[in-house]
Amino acid sequence: MTQHDIQNAHETAYDTAVENAFFALHHGLPRQGPGSDATTRRLLALAGELPARPRLLALAGELPARPRVLDLGCGPGRAALLLAAEAGAEVTAVDLHEPFLAELREAAEARGLADSIRTLAADMGDLPFPDGSFDLVWAESSVYNIGFDTALRSWRRLLAPGGTLVVTECEWTTDAPSDAARAFWDRHYRLRTAHDNARAALAAGYSVVGAVPQPESDWEEYYAPLRARADAADPKAPGMAAALAATREELAMRRDHAAEYGYTGYVLRPAGDGWRTRPEEPSGADRAAVHAVNAAAFPTEAEADLVDALRADPEAWLEGMSYVAETPEGEVVAHALITRCHVDGAPALCLAPVAALPAYQRSGAGSAVVRAVLGAARASGERLVLVLGHPGYYPRFGFVPASRYGIRPSFEVPDEAMMALVLDGSDGTNGSAPVPRGTITYPAAFGV
Repeated sequence: MTQHDIQNAHETAYDTAVENAFFALHHGLPRQGPGSDATTRRLLALAGELPARPRLLALAGELPARPRVLDLGCGPGRAALLLAAEAGAEVTAVDLHEPFLAELREAAEARGLADSIRTLAADMGDLPFPDGSFDLVWAESSVYNIGFDTALRSWRRLLAPGGTLVVTECEWTTDAPSDAARAFWDRHYRLRTAHDNARAALAAGYSVVGAVPQPESDWEEYYAPLRARADAADPKAPGMAAALAATREELAMRRDHAAEYGYTGYVLRPAGDGWRTRPEEPSGADRAAVHAVNAAAFPTEAEADLVDALRADPEAWLEGMSYVAETPEGEVVAHALITRCHVDGAPALCLAPVAALPAYQRSGAGSAVVRAVLGAARASGERLVLVLGHPGYYPRFGFVPASRYGIRPSFEVPDEAMMALVLDGSDGTNGSAPVPRGTITYPAAFGV
């Protein structure tokens, strides 16, 4: 054996000892990353399961009565157990670390859920399942193992029609993180902002059903037991000194820089309903096609002229909020526009007009382009969208009568026709920001 072989053997033994010490610190802990049952339930509601939240079901679409769920990077299975118990799900729980799976099987047996949870030791980046196998793919505090963008690309094929992907991702909560925080994270995992992650989801072909920033209490649910375990550990055990040093560095980073980064849960669904959707080209290449769609969809060219007038109003026009749907050959067949309006001075969004060429009406093109532009609004951090439209059509996207929020237009319309959608799913209760109340002020081009 050469000196190089001896050195490699020593390094391998050391790495194995540190890895074993790391897992020794984590075995038996309730969580392996920031989270809470409350956050899991909120993400599940957005994904469409909990019947107590009918508005969110309308937004996301209902899951089957017994959904097939894939929980990736499940750890000891806190989320898997909740999904099986409260959503009636058939859960396939995947993790590379067999002892975590053993903990999950024991917990499932104790709770009478053994028939609902199947465990599999596998790499989340190389999964053996056929396309369309799951109604819900779930990954809490684990997507960093292969990266957010890789996960979006590789897991989409696993979703059945109408399926939903739920992932939580650590990200910057400031545009200017400190040098210390950036240096720490650049060594471990390159963080992005929520805006960048939502844009990445849109670019990967998803609509953003919801984005849920996790509260600081989610971190403490993970870190409090871990801190106690570290304090009780024997630093002389093989590999433990290094494992403790890394753990305490992580805990200190959160203590000192909590305002700079956090976790967000993303609820994503493949967009388009078979249609390709995209923003209107800012170069103006789509303007004639957008005008033609709106002129053909309505009895007069008033809506087409309205789009042109809104485009010329810098106070109303929002780049990236004019979306088109097109055929595989590139023909623009549907259009949806969101512009800036206000509710008693508070910024909001107005969805209008929405149009499809007559030959493509009732084809799903209009619904696809509405979902796409609403996803773009969520990705941009907007909160409130208003629409004056058919009460039989817009509730499928989550719209409800605006009067429920104390919002009204300045002119007379049937109550059920003036609708509102709160994009983050909150309603001003349980500590969430209140929804603006009052009278809607539309851009001048609307003439109201």
